[in-house]
Amino acid sequence: MATATRRQTAPDEPAGAVDFTIITGLSGAGRSEAAKCFEDLGYFVVDNLPPALIGKMAELATTSGSPARVAIVADVRGGVFFTELSKGLEGLKALHIPYRILFLEASDDDLVKRYEATRRRHPLAPDDRVVEGIRKERLMMQSLKESADLIIDSTGMSPHDLRDRVRELFARTPAETRIQVSLVSFGYKNGLPRDADLVLDVRFLPNPYWIDRLRPLPGTDPTVKEFVTGQRAYGEFIRKIRSLFNTVVPGYVAEGKAYLTIAIGCTGGRHRSVVVAEELAEFFRKKGQSVVVDHRDLGRD
Repeated sequence: MATATRRQTAPDEPAGAVDFTIITGLSGAGRSEAAKCFEDLGYFVVDNLPPALIGKMAELATTSGSPARVAIVADVRGGVFFTELSKGLEGLKALHIPYRILFLEASDDDLVKRYEATRRRHPLAPDDRVVEGIRKERLMMQSLKESADLIIDSTGMSPHDLRDRVRELFARTPAETRIQVSLVSFGYKNGLPRDADLVLDVRFLPNPYWIDRLRPLPGTDPTVKEFVTGQRAYGEFIRKIRSLFNTVVPGYVAEGKAYLTIAIGCTGGRHRSVVVAEELAEFFRKKGQSVVVDHRDLGRD
């Protein structure tokens, strides 16, 4: 059964200016997946930072212009781990920085299956059976587990189940649990955006460029918008695109996708693609999604 247990009294939001979280736990229990989710929530994430350097990292976090939300991923790879970790935590206390420890664990059966699926060696059993490495690590990590503020048991969880649980526990606002949508209008003559997840080609719509009075106007102009949206094919196209996004966006969210870039292209990127991008931006905003619009080629000839 997947569970999350709070061991000590700790505020959901640290009271100070810096939000400091230490992600640790058993190898294979989901530390890396949790770290990715923290990045999506806006944390500055440092993986495998030696515990003795936690205090130094905290000092940097308290300087002007540094990230206020920091997550450190720490694992047990050497015998001095707990001595170093204690020093690092003492450094946080000396700076009066509130912190919390997130500990991830899973059942032996699940951990063995995950190692078998990835065909990786357990860090504490390079020449031995995986189950023996798990046993050693459980013994070494027991005291840290007992002092953790929050424990997530990822037994039976899929990666996106774990991401959902982390977002539920650590997102400051509802907006952080939603997908970030970026809409990019562009002109095919200038090349496709390289980072697009989805590309819509709207060159099937009549081109305002061939109308003298509309040619110099941008797609943000009401006259151009009226011309493009007034085309017979436009209404049916927008209805079907909305239906498509009503289907695929919830699926992306369920799979843990944090960012979605949609590129809308016409010939020059100044008229039709701009109108469609603006309409889709309004559609996503009404859905409560965070939206960024970039008219890449609007200023080009």
